[in-house]
Amino acid sequence: MIMLSILSGTAAFAQTPRAAGLGIRIGILKSGEHNAITDVPGVRVGHVTVVRGDSVRTGATAIIPHSDNIFQNKVPAAIHLGNAFGKLTGYPQVEELGNIETPVILTNTLSVPRAAEALIDYTFRFPANRDVRSVNPVVGETNDGGLNDIRRRVLTREDILRAIDNASGGPVEEGNVGAGTGTICFGFKGGIGTASRVLPESRGGYTVGVLVQSNYGGILQIAGVPVGIELGQYSFRSVEEEYSADGSCMIVVMTDAPLCPRNLKRLAKRAMFGLARTGGIASNGSGDFVIAVSTAEDLRIPYSSASALNDLAVLRNSRLSLLFEAVIEATEEAIVNSLFAAESMTGYKGRKVEALPVDKTLKILRQYKRIK
Repeated sequence: MIMLSILSGTAAFAQTPRAAGLGIRIGILKSGEHNAITDVPGVRVGHVTVVRGDSVRTGATAIIPHSDNIFQNKVPAAIHLGNAFGKLTGYPQVEELGNIETPVILTNTLSVPRAAEALIDYTFRFPANRDVRSVNPVVGETNDGGLNDIRRRVLTREDILRAIDNASGGPVEEGNVGAGTGTICFGFKGGIGTASRVLPESRGGYTVGVLVQSNYGGILQIAGVPVGIELGQYSFRSVEEEYSADGSCMIVVMTDAPLCPRNLKRLAKRAMFGLARTGGIASNGSGDFVIAVSTAEDLRIPYSSASALNDLAVLRNSRLSLLFEAVIEATEEAIVNSLFAAESMTGYKGRKVEALPVDKTLKILRQYKRIK
């Protein structure tokens, strides 16, 4: 029996090829230092990966918006339902109040309840929360049952807490790690992917970071090139074939731009445009959710306050368009990075899912003159 726990952030790991490093240009904006969601100041990411025997291929990923007590210092947030065939927890309260009060956890479908319990345990750790009697845990999921014996429900609360404790800034490990361990995307091995975009100083210099858990189908496109068709691997190749249009994609967006929940909802909606650029269609059986958070320190919402008023300065509507472009580009590139980083995997019942053939993909992109 083999069990692996993989740390993210500044932990040592071999950086896999990424879209930008291979000469693939997506969009017009520059990326941040690490081209990752952790380029947003204060954001940390942690993974726990569980691989056991020949049938367990799963894990969890934690995204933490800031290092303080999040319950006592909530952050503005919004959630967009691209297609709601999923088990996202915490949505009603976020929709009603416009904030989140826990880290965001991504995991597999049947581990959502344990992840929610772990977030409650995490919240209760803080002495300042000793009288707290209600916690709204935010947990997203995709179904990794194609490669993972999901019914065994091997993840524990301790595993989820380990993902939180592992969280760090800096480079983020991608591919077959954390919540992306057992995922499948466009018929290839999917996984965790991340990217970022930074606005020019003249437009505020804000950073938009995206992390995805890719586990869905469609007709793969990279930088506008019909890669899936060229490789002969895509949904609906015949009318009779229903393969893999269904699936899910969790998209987490963090930005230091001072956005109110209404405009975070608008930002979240645009992330789905990035998914569409990759060939995703938000099919009938797909759970495609976007969680968008502003980490701007001046917008943090205290659990209690002597003042009856919130005095918050937020961006005007007219300043949103370039942020929309940023989240579209970062989402598209994060999904592509998840595919490039993933490795072929054999799992439950001997099923093998091949990784995207990078060399063939680059050859196709050269033929279409997208890279040199």
